[in-house]
Amino acid sequence: MTYGADRLHEEVAYVAYHFHWPRTEIMGLTHADRVRHVEEIARINTRMNEGR
Repeated sequence: MTYGADRLHEEVAYVAYHFHWPRTEIMGLTHADRVRHVEEIARINTRMNEGR
């Protein structure tokens, strides 16, 4: 199974938007690390939206 280019770009944009990291740094992360950051950002956003 291959990892789609669209999904990769979504992850990079999501992390860059929220953490303000440069694209090259995000692209240097392993897939597992990128996914972990995406999941953590989502958890933070959920908590903030719930007023915690």
